[in-house]
Amino acid sequence: MRTKMALNVFDHDEYRPPVWKSYLYQLQQEAPHPRRVTCTREVDNRPKYYGREYHGMISREEADNLLSQAEGSYLIRESQRQPGTYTLALRFGNQTRNFRLYHDGKHFVGEKRFESIHDLVTDGLITLYIETKAAEYIAKMTINPIYEHVGYTTLNQEPTLKKHLAHSSDATDGPASAKDDCNTEERLTSLVRRATLRESDLAPKYEKVHNFKVHTFRGPHWCEYCANFMWGLIAQGVKCADCGLNVHKQCSKVVPNDCQPDLRHVKKVYSCDLTTLVKAHNTKRPMVVDMCIQEIEARGLQSEGLYRISGFSELIEDVKLAFDRDGEKADISSNAYEDINIITGALKLYFRELPIPLITYDAYPRFIETAKITDPEKRLESLHEALKLLPPAHCETMRYLMAHLKRVTEYEKENLMTSENLGIVFGPTLMRAPELDAMTALNDIRYQRLVVETLITNEDVLF
Repeated sequence: MRTKMALNVFDHDEYRPPVWKSYLYQLQQEAPHPRRVTCTREVDNRPKYYGREYHGMISREEADNLLSQAEGSYLIRESQRQPGTYTLALRFGNQTRNFRLYHDGKHFVGEKRFESIHDLVTDGLITLYIETKAAEYIAKMTINPIYEHVGYTTLNQEPTLKKHLAHSSDATDGPASAKDDCNTEERLTSLVRRATLRESDLAPKYEKVHNFKVHTFRGPHWCEYCANFMWGLIAQGVKCADCGLNVHKQCSKVVPNDCQPDLRHVKKVYSCDLTTLVKAHNTKRPMVVDMCIQEIEARGLQSEGLYRISGFSELIEDVKLAFDRDGEKADISSNAYEDINIITGALKLYFRELPIPLITYDAYPRFIETAKITDPEKRLESLHEALKLLPPAHCETMRYLMAHLKRVTEYEKENLMTSENLGIVFGPTLMRAPELDAMTALNDIRYQRLVVETLITNEDVLF
Protein backbone atom coordinates (compact mmCIF):
# COMPACT_ATOMS: atom_id res chain seq x y z
CA MET A 1 0.00 0.00 0.00
CA ARG A 2 2.83 2.36 0.91
CA THR A 3 4.61 1.70 -2.40
CA LYS A 4 1.45 2.49 -4.33
CA MET A 5 1.06 5.78 -2.47
CA ALA A 6 4.69 6.69 -3.21
CA LEU A 7 4.21 6.15 -6.90
CA ASN A 8 1.04 8.23 -6.93
CA VAL A 9 3.23 11.25 -6.22
CA PHE A 10 4.54 10.90 -9.77
CA ASP A 11 1.18 10.67 -11.52
CA HIS A 12 1.51 14.31 -12.60
CA ASP A 13 3.82 15.09 -15.50
CA GLU A 14 4.65 18.50 -14.09
CA TYR A 15 4.39 20.02 -10.66
CA ARG A 16 1.53 22.54 -10.37
CA PRO A 17 1.89 25.09 -7.56
CA PRO A 18 -1.03 26.16 -5.38
CA VAL A 19 -3.12 29.07 -6.71
CA TRP A 20 -1.85 31.44 -4.04
CA LYS A 21 1.73 30.82 -5.22
CA SER A 22 0.83 32.46 -8.55
CA TYR A 23 0.83 35.95 -7.01
CA LEU A 24 4.13 36.89 -8.71
CA TYR A 25 2.86 35.53 -12.03
CA GLN A 26 -0.15 37.83 -11.77
CA LEU A 27 2.15 40.77 -11.04
CA GLN A 28 4.24 39.97 -14.13
CA GLN A 29 1.07 40.15 -16.22
CA GLU A 30 0.29 43.57 -14.73
CA ALA A 31 3.75 45.06 -15.30
CA PRO A 32 3.95 48.10 -17.63
CA HIS A 33 4.69 47.40 -21.28
CA PRO A 34 7.69 49.07 -22.98
CA ARG A 35 6.97 52.13 -25.14
CA ARG A 36 9.80 53.27 -27.37
CA VAL A 37 10.15 57.04 -27.73
CA THR A 38 11.27 57.44 -31.34
CA CYS A 39 13.74 60.14 -32.32
CA THR A 40 12.30 62.09 -35.30
CA ARG A 41 15.52 63.86 -36.27
CA GLU A 42 18.71 62.59 -37.83
CA VAL A 43 21.41 61.89 -35.23
CA ASP A 44 25.11 61.88 -36.09
CA ASN A 45 27.34 59.00 -35.00
CA ARG A 46 24.53 56.72 -33.91
CA PRO A 47 26.02 53.36 -32.79
CA LYS A 48 25.01 50.66 -35.29
CA TYR A 49 23.50 48.49 -32.56
CA TYR A 50 20.91 51.16 -31.55
CA GLY A 51 17.81 52.07 -33.49
CA ARG A 52 15.44 55.06 -33.52
CA GLU A 53 15.22 54.96 -29.71
CA TYR A 54 18.67 56.64 -29.75
CA HIS A 55 18.44 60.42 -29.27
CA GLY A 56 22.11 61.38 -29.20
CA MET A 57 23.58 63.67 -26.56
CA ILE A 58 20.57 65.16 -24.78
CA SER A 59 20.29 66.25 -21.17
CA ARG A 60 18.52 64.42 -18.36
CA GLU A 61 15.89 67.15 -18.35
CA GLU A 62 15.16 66.69 -22.06
CA ALA A 63 14.93 62.93 -21.58
CA ASP A 64 12.60 63.35 -18.61
CA ASN A 65 10.32 65.61 -20.65
CA LEU A 66 10.18 63.15 -23.56
CA LEU A 67 9.35 60.24 -21.24
CA SER A 68 6.78 61.95 -19.05
CA GLN A 69 3.80 61.02 -21.22
CA ALA A 70 3.51 57.30 -20.35
CA GLU A 71 4.69 54.64 -17.90
CA GLY A 72 7.16 52.25 -19.53
CA SER A 73 8.47 54.83 -22.01
CA TYR A 74 12.17 54.54 -22.80
CA LEU A 75 14.96 56.05 -24.89
CA ILE A 76 18.73 55.90 -25.18
CA ARG A 77 20.98 58.94 -24.91
CA GLU A 78 24.69 59.65 -24.90
CA SER A 79 26.01 60.93 -21.60
CA GLN A 80 26.94 64.63 -21.53
CA ARG A 81 29.27 64.05 -18.59
CA GLN A 82 31.04 61.08 -20.17
CA PRO A 83 30.89 61.22 -23.98
CA GLY A 84 31.08 57.78 -25.59
CA THR A 85 29.03 56.16 -22.84
CA TYR A 86 25.30 55.53 -23.16
CA THR A 87 22.34 55.67 -20.80
CA LEU A 88 18.98 53.91 -20.88
CA ALA A 89 16.35 56.35 -19.63
CA LEU A 90 13.20 54.56 -18.46
CA ARG A 91 9.92 55.86 -17.04
CA PHE A 92 8.73 53.87 -14.04
CA GLY A 93 6.75 54.87 -10.95
CA ASN A 94 6.11 58.36 -12.36
CA GLN A 95 9.81 59.14 -12.45
CA THR A 96 12.64 58.75 -14.93
CA ARG A 97 15.30 56.23 -14.04
CA ASN A 98 18.71 56.21 -15.71
CA PHE A 99 20.87 53.13 -16.20
CA ARG A 100 24.37 52.85 -17.67
CA LEU A 101 23.97 50.80 -20.85
CA TYR A 102 26.56 48.40 -22.25
CA HIS A 103 26.97 46.33 -25.41
CA ASP A 104 29.32 43.39 -26.05
CA GLY A 105 27.34 41.76 -28.82
CA LYS A 106 24.34 41.80 -26.50
CA HIS A 107 22.74 44.61 -24.50
CA PHE A 108 22.98 44.73 -20.71
CA VAL A 109 22.82 46.96 -17.65
CA GLY A 110 23.50 44.19 -15.10
CA GLU A 111 24.15 40.43 -15.23
CA LYS A 112 21.50 39.58 -17.82
CA ARG A 113 22.30 40.02 -21.52
CA PHE A 114 19.64 40.61 -24.18
CA GLU A 115 19.43 40.37 -27.94
CA SER A 116 17.42 43.59 -28.20
CA ILE A 117 16.80 46.78 -26.24
CA HIS A 118 13.08 46.00 -26.30
CA ASP A 119 13.65 42.70 -24.44
CA LEU A 120 15.98 44.37 -21.96
CA VAL A 121 13.37 47.02 -21.17
CA THR A 122 10.56 44.46 -20.95
CA ASP A 123 12.52 42.38 -18.44
CA GLY A 124 13.54 45.49 -16.53
CA LEU A 125 9.96 46.71 -16.19
CA ILE A 126 8.80 43.29 -14.98
CA THR A 127 11.58 43.16 -12.39
CA LEU A 128 11.03 46.73 -11.18
CA TYR A 129 7.28 46.22 -10.93
CA ILE A 130 7.45 42.91 -9.05
CA GLU A 131 10.22 44.00 -6.70
CA THR A 132 8.35 47.23 -5.94
CA LYS A 133 4.94 45.64 -5.39
CA ALA A 134 6.08 42.48 -3.64
CA ALA A 135 9.37 43.33 -1.89
CA GLU A 136 8.18 42.07 1.50
CA TYR A 137 6.65 38.93 -0.05
CA ILE A 138 9.87 38.12 -1.91
CA ALA A 139 11.90 38.59 1.27
CA LYS A 140 9.78 35.91 2.98
CA MET A 141 9.57 33.41 0.10
CA THR A 142 12.15 31.01 1.51
CA ILE A 143 10.66 30.86 5.03
CA ASN A 144 8.08 28.11 4.41
CA PRO A 145 9.33 26.22 1.35
CA ILE A 146 7.44 23.30 -0.16
CA TYR A 147 10.86 21.67 -0.61
CA GLU A 148 10.92 20.58 3.05
CA HIS A 149 7.53 18.91 2.77
CA VAL A 150 7.56 17.51 -0.77
CA GLY A 151 11.23 17.48 -1.77
CA TYR A 152 12.57 17.92 -5.26
CA THR A 153 13.22 14.18 -5.45
CA THR A 154 9.47 13.65 -5.82
CA LEU A 155 9.37 16.23 -8.59
CA ASN A 156 12.34 15.23 -10.70
CA GLN A 157 13.56 11.79 -9.73
CA GLU A 158 10.82 9.35 -10.78
CA PRO A 159 13.17 7.04 -12.70
CA THR A 160 15.52 6.79 -9.70
CA LEU A 161 12.77 5.82 -7.27
CA LYS A 162 11.13 3.37 -9.65
CA LYS A 163 14.52 1.75 -10.23
CA HIS A 164 15.00 1.46 -6.46
CA LEU A 165 11.52 0.01 -5.95
CA ALA A 166 12.08 -2.47 -8.75
CA HIS A 167 15.40 -3.45 -7.16
CA SER A 168 13.68 -4.02 -3.81
CA SER A 169 11.04 -6.14 -5.52
CA ASP A 170 13.62 -8.20 -7.39
CA ALA A 171 15.49 -8.88 -4.17
CA THR A 172 12.63 -11.10 -3.02
CA ASP A 173 13.19 -13.52 -5.90
CA GLY A 174 15.89 -15.29 -3.90
CA PRO A 175 17.58 -18.08 -5.91
CA ALA A 176 18.23 -16.05 -9.06
CA SER A 177 19.80 -13.21 -7.07
CA ALA A 178 21.92 -15.66 -5.06
CA LYS A 179 23.15 -17.28 -8.25
CA ASP A 180 24.20 -13.91 -9.69
CA ASP A 181 26.06 -13.10 -6.47
CA CYS A 182 27.97 -16.38 -6.65
CA ASN A 183 29.02 -15.75 -10.23
CA THR A 184 30.24 -12.30 -9.27
CA GLU A 185 32.28 -13.59 -6.34
CA GLU A 186 33.98 -16.20 -8.50
CA ARG A 187 35.33 -13.44 -10.71
CA LEU A 188 36.88 -11.53 -7.82
CA THR A 189 40.17 -12.17 -6.07
CA SER A 190 40.23 -12.53 -2.28
CA LEU A 191 41.24 -8.93 -1.62
CA VAL A 192 38.52 -7.37 -3.76
CA ARG A 193 36.02 -9.82 -2.26
CA ARG A 194 37.13 -8.75 1.23
CA ALA A 195 36.53 -5.12 0.34
CA THR A 196 33.17 -5.98 -1.21
CA LEU A 197 31.98 -7.90 1.84
CA ARG A 198 32.50 -4.81 4.01
CA GLU A 199 29.96 -2.92 1.96
CA SER A 200 26.24 -2.66 2.59
CA ASP A 201 23.81 -3.60 -0.17
CA LEU A 202 22.61 -0.05 -0.74
CA ALA A 203 24.83 2.79 -1.91
CA PRO A 204 25.59 5.33 0.86
CA LYS A 205 23.88 8.69 0.94
CA TYR A 206 26.85 10.89 0.08
CA GLU A 207 26.19 14.60 0.58
CA LYS A 208 26.57 16.73 -2.56
CA VAL A 209 26.07 20.42 -3.25
CA HIS A 210 23.97 21.41 -6.25
CA ASN A 211 25.78 22.57 -9.36
CA PHE A 212 23.64 25.63 -10.12
CA LYS A 213 23.93 27.52 -13.41
CA VAL A 214 21.94 30.57 -14.53
CA HIS A 215 19.14 29.34 -16.77
CA THR A 216 16.51 30.77 -19.11
CA PHE A 217 13.16 29.01 -18.77
CA ARG A 218 10.74 28.90 -21.68
CA GLY A 219 7.17 29.61 -20.64
CA PRO A 220 5.89 30.16 -17.08
CA HIS A 221 8.04 28.35 -14.52
CA TRP A 222 7.75 27.88 -10.76
CA CYS A 223 10.58 27.51 -8.24
CA GLU A 224 10.91 23.96 -6.92
CA TYR A 225 12.04 25.24 -3.53
CA CYS A 226 9.45 27.86 -2.60
CA ALA A 227 6.86 27.12 -5.37
CA ASN A 228 6.67 30.79 -6.34
CA PHE A 229 6.69 32.05 -9.92
CA MET A 230 10.10 32.70 -11.53
CA TRP A 231 9.66 36.09 -13.15
CA GLY A 232 11.36 37.81 -16.05
CA LEU A 233 12.01 37.14 -19.75
CA ILE A 234 15.40 35.42 -19.46
CA ALA A 235 17.72 34.09 -16.73
CA GLN A 236 14.75 33.88 -14.37
CA GLY A 237 16.56 31.51 -12.04
CA VAL A 238 19.17 28.78 -11.80
CA LYS A 239 19.16 25.10 -12.76
CA CYS A 240 21.33 22.36 -11.27
CA ALA A 241 23.39 20.94 -14.12
CA ASP A 242 23.58 17.57 -12.35
CA CYS A 243 20.03 16.91 -11.14
CA GLY A 244 17.88 19.47 -12.98
CA LEU A 245 16.52 21.27 -9.87
CA ASN A 246 15.03 24.67 -10.87
CA VAL A 247 14.98 27.44 -8.26
CA HIS A 248 15.18 31.20 -7.79
CA LYS A 249 18.72 32.51 -7.46
CA GLN A 250 17.98 33.62 -3.89
CA CYS A 251 16.46 30.22 -3.08
CA SER A 252 19.61 28.45 -4.32
CA LYS A 253 21.47 29.89 -1.32
CA VAL A 254 19.31 27.95 1.16
CA VAL A 255 18.71 24.69 -0.72
CA PRO A 256 20.21 21.76 1.26
CA ASN A 257 23.31 19.97 -0.06
CA ASP A 258 21.26 16.98 -1.19
CA CYS A 259 21.76 16.94 -4.95
CA GLN A 260 20.65 13.66 -6.53
CA PRO A 261 22.39 13.63 -9.94
CA ASP A 262 20.34 12.20 -12.78
CA LEU A 263 21.74 10.30 -15.74
CA ARG A 264 19.68 12.55 -18.00
CA HIS A 265 22.06 15.35 -17.02
CA VAL A 266 25.27 13.46 -16.15
CA LYS A 267 26.16 12.07 -19.56
CA LYS A 268 29.82 11.17 -19.22
CA VAL A 269 32.11 9.20 -16.91
CA TYR A 270 35.53 10.76 -17.42
CA SER A 271 36.07 14.39 -16.35
CA CYS A 272 32.93 14.17 -14.20
CA ASP A 273 33.02 15.08 -10.51
CA LEU A 274 33.50 11.86 -8.54
CA THR A 275 30.64 12.35 -6.08
CA THR A 276 28.33 13.40 -8.90
CA LEU A 277 29.14 10.22 -10.82
CA VAL A 278 28.57 7.78 -7.96
CA LYS A 279 25.30 9.44 -6.98
CA ALA A 280 24.08 9.44 -10.58
CA HIS A 281 24.80 5.71 -10.89
CA ASN A 282 23.75 4.91 -7.30
CA THR A 283 27.05 3.21 -6.46
CA LYS A 284 29.65 3.47 -3.71
CA ARG A 285 32.50 4.15 -6.10
CA PRO A 286 32.86 5.14 -9.74
CA MET A 287 32.03 2.08 -11.83
CA VAL A 288 35.14 2.70 -13.95
CA VAL A 289 37.30 2.15 -10.85
CA ASP A 290 35.49 -1.06 -9.86
CA MET A 291 35.47 -2.50 -13.38
CA CYS A 292 39.11 -1.71 -14.16
CA ILE A 293 40.37 -3.03 -10.82
CA GLN A 294 38.33 -6.22 -11.11
CA GLU A 295 39.71 -6.79 -14.62
CA ILE A 296 43.30 -6.13 -13.49
CA GLU A 297 42.86 -8.41 -10.45
CA ALA A 298 41.50 -11.16 -12.67
CA ARG A 299 44.30 -11.30 -15.23
CA GLY A 300 47.09 -8.81 -14.64
CA LEU A 301 48.59 -8.99 -11.15
CA GLN A 302 51.68 -10.85 -12.33
CA SER A 303 52.26 -8.63 -15.35
CA GLU A 304 55.74 -7.12 -15.23
CA GLY A 305 55.74 -3.35 -14.81
CA LEU A 306 52.02 -3.21 -13.98
CA TYR A 307 50.92 0.47 -13.92
CA ARG A 308 54.46 1.57 -14.85
CA ILE A 309 54.34 0.42 -18.48
CA SER A 310 52.00 2.50 -20.62
CA GLY A 311 49.52 1.03 -23.07
CA PHE A 312 48.82 2.49 -26.51
CA SER A 313 47.26 5.91 -25.99
CA GLU A 314 44.77 5.41 -28.84
CA LEU A 315 43.40 2.26 -27.21
CA ILE A 316 43.27 3.91 -23.78
CA GLU A 317 41.23 6.66 -25.40
CA ASP A 318 38.94 3.95 -26.84
CA VAL A 319 38.32 2.62 -23.32
CA LYS A 320 37.53 6.13 -22.13
CA LEU A 321 35.04 6.63 -24.95
CA ALA A 322 33.48 3.23 -24.20
CA PHE A 323 32.86 4.20 -20.56
CA ASP A 324 31.49 7.62 -21.56
CA ARG A 325 29.20 6.02 -24.12
CA ASP A 326 28.17 2.74 -22.44
CA GLY A 327 28.87 3.26 -18.75
CA GLU A 328 28.84 0.01 -16.78
CA LYS A 329 28.08 -1.90 -20.00
CA ALA A 330 31.48 -1.03 -21.48
CA ASP A 331 33.44 -4.08 -22.61
CA ILE A 332 36.99 -4.03 -21.18
CA SER A 333 37.50 -7.81 -21.21
CA SER A 334 40.54 -9.55 -22.70
CA ASN A 335 38.49 -10.14 -25.84
CA ALA A 336 38.33 -6.37 -26.40
CA TYR A 337 41.70 -5.34 -24.94
CA GLU A 338 44.23 -8.16 -24.57
CA ASP A 339 46.99 -5.89 -23.21
CA ILE A 340 46.30 -5.29 -19.49
CA ASN A 341 48.32 -2.05 -19.72
CA ILE A 342 45.42 -0.57 -21.68
CA ILE A 343 43.17 -1.08 -18.65
CA THR A 344 45.72 0.26 -16.15
CA GLY A 345 46.22 3.26 -18.42
CA ALA A 346 42.46 3.87 -18.56
CA LEU A 347 42.24 3.75 -14.76
CA LYS A 348 45.12 6.21 -14.32
CA LEU A 349 43.58 8.48 -16.96
CA TYR A 350 40.29 8.50 -15.06
CA PHE A 351 42.01 9.79 -11.93
CA ARG A 352 44.07 12.35 -13.88
CA GLU A 353 40.96 13.80 -15.53
CA LEU A 354 38.94 14.24 -12.32
CA PRO A 355 38.02 17.94 -12.04
CA ILE A 356 38.65 17.62 -8.29
CA PRO A 357 41.49 15.13 -7.62
CA LEU A 358 40.96 12.06 -5.45
CA ILE A 359 42.99 13.85 -2.78
CA THR A 360 41.12 17.12 -3.07
CA TYR A 361 42.64 20.56 -3.42
CA ASP A 362 41.38 21.48 0.05
CA ALA A 363 43.01 18.43 1.66
CA TYR A 364 46.22 18.58 -0.38
CA PRO A 365 48.26 20.80 2.02
CA ARG A 366 47.43 18.56 4.99
CA PHE A 367 48.59 15.43 3.15
CA ILE A 368 51.85 17.13 2.12
CA GLU A 369 52.53 18.24 5.70
CA THR A 370 51.84 14.68 6.85
CA ALA A 371 54.46 13.32 4.46
CA LYS A 372 57.07 15.64 6.01
CA ILE A 373 56.69 14.04 9.45
CA THR A 374 59.68 11.77 10.11
CA ASP A 375 58.29 9.77 13.03
CA PRO A 376 56.38 6.77 11.50
CA GLU A 377 53.74 6.57 14.26
CA LYS A 378 53.00 10.31 14.19
CA ARG A 379 52.89 10.25 10.41
CA LEU A 380 50.26 7.49 10.49
CA GLU A 381 48.18 9.40 13.05
CA SER A 382 48.37 12.56 10.94
CA LEU A 383 47.51 10.64 7.77
CA HIS A 384 44.49 9.11 9.46
CA GLU A 385 43.25 12.61 10.35
CA ALA A 386 44.00 13.88 6.85
CA LEU A 387 41.80 11.16 5.33
CA LYS A 388 38.87 12.56 7.31
CA LEU A 389 39.13 15.75 5.23
CA LEU A 390 38.19 13.88 2.05
CA PRO A 391 34.55 13.77 0.90
CA PRO A 392 33.04 10.33 1.72
CA ALA A 393 32.96 9.18 -1.91
CA HIS A 394 36.62 10.15 -2.34
CA CYS A 395 37.62 8.37 0.87
CA GLU A 396 35.73 5.19 -0.10
CA THR A 397 37.35 5.19 -3.56
CA MET A 398 40.76 5.72 -1.94
CA ARG A 399 40.15 2.76 0.39
CA TYR A 400 39.24 0.47 -2.49
CA LEU A 401 42.18 1.60 -4.64
CA MET A 402 44.74 1.22 -1.85
CA ALA A 403 43.45 -2.29 -1.05
CA HIS A 404 44.01 -3.15 -4.70
CA LEU A 405 47.50 -1.61 -4.84
CA LYS A 406 48.43 -3.50 -1.66
CA ARG A 407 47.40 -6.66 -3.49
CA VAL A 408 49.63 -5.63 -6.42
CA THR A 409 52.65 -5.41 -4.09
CA GLU A 410 52.02 -8.98 -2.91
CA TYR A 411 53.08 -10.06 -6.41
CA GLU A 412 56.14 -7.80 -6.61
CA LYS A 413 58.45 -10.72 -7.39
CA GLU A 414 56.55 -11.22 -10.63
CA ASN A 415 55.41 -7.67 -11.50
CA LEU A 416 58.43 -5.83 -9.96
CA MET A 417 56.08 -3.19 -8.52
CA THR A 418 56.82 -2.23 -4.90
CA SER A 419 54.82 0.26 -2.86
CA GLU A 420 57.55 2.81 -3.59
CA ASN A 421 57.23 2.23 -7.34
CA LEU A 422 53.44 2.54 -7.16
CA GLY A 423 53.86 5.72 -5.12
CA ILE A 424 55.95 7.20 -7.93
CA VAL A 425 53.25 6.29 -10.46
CA PHE A 426 50.18 7.28 -8.47
CA GLY A 427 51.48 10.28 -6.47
CA PRO A 428 50.98 12.90 -9.20
CA THR A 429 47.92 10.99 -10.48
CA LEU A 430 45.95 11.21 -7.22
CA MET A 431 47.31 14.54 -5.97
CA ARG A 432 47.40 17.86 -7.80
CA ALA A 433 48.33 21.08 -6.09
CA PRO A 434 46.23 24.15 -6.94
CA GLU A 435 48.17 27.13 -8.27
CA LEU A 436 51.67 26.18 -7.15
CA ASP A 437 54.76 27.65 -8.78
CA ALA A 438 56.92 25.25 -10.76
CA MET A 439 59.64 24.91 -8.09
CA THR A 440 57.19 24.16 -5.26
CA ALA A 441 55.32 21.68 -7.42
CA LEU A 442 58.63 19.94 -8.23
CA ASN A 443 59.55 19.72 -4.55
CA ASP A 444 56.13 18.27 -3.73
CA ILE A 445 56.60 15.27 -6.03
CA ARG A 446 58.64 13.33 -3.45
CA TYR A 447 56.02 14.00 -0.78
CA GLN A 448 53.23 12.90 -3.12
CA ARG A 449 55.10 9.64 -3.65
CA LEU A 450 55.57 9.20 0.10
CA VAL A 451 51.87 9.82 0.81
CA VAL A 452 50.73 7.11 -1.62
CA GLU A 453 53.47 4.72 -0.52
CA THR A 454 52.40 5.09 3.13
CA LEU A 455 48.73 4.64 2.23
CA ILE A 456 49.50 1.39 0.41
CA THR A 457 51.82 -0.04 3.07
CA ASN A 458 49.39 0.75 5.90
CA GLU A 459 46.13 0.15 4.05
CA ASP A 460 44.85 -2.33 6.63
CA VAL A 461 45.47 0.13 9.49
CA LEU A 462 44.33 3.38 7.89
CA PHE A 463 41.09 2.08 6.43
